[in-house]
Amino acid sequence: MKTFITSSILLLCLFAMRNLSAQEITFETQKINYGTITQGDNGERYFSFTNTGDVPLIIQNAQKSCGCTVPTWPKEPILPGEKSKIKVKYDTNRLGNFTKYVTITSNDPKNPNIRLNITGVVEQEAAATPAKEAAIFKQEK
Repeated sequence: MKTFITSSILLLCLFAMRNLSAQEITFETQKINYGTITQGDNGERYFSFTNTGDVPLIIQNAQKSCGCTVPTWPKEPILPGEKSKIKVKYDTNRLGNFTKYVTITSNDPKNPNIRLNITGVVEQEAAATPAKEAAIFKQEK
């Protein structure tokens, strides 16, 4: 009888623990394609996400894949149902194709590490032509 009661209590505890609420990070997208941009253009993009769980979400870290990418993330807890953003800034002075990653570490028990991806092509700014210079000079007057 004691074994039956102990087993029943254990099963109830396990069932209750399984149904506990948790924080959950849900991104609108995990990949941003910059397309083709010009050298020196604004390299900032934003990954929007929502805490779709029932308890506060904490972003613990955002690890970049190289020095040409700088992530910025919210340091305060994101409350249930609240939206927030992670800013990723790519150095657009580097010419050519790029594919970079930022790994987000949070207290989401299902997905503690999520990899975000940025891609694109940075082209050199077109050389100034006499017509282009004349138009710039005309605007400055």
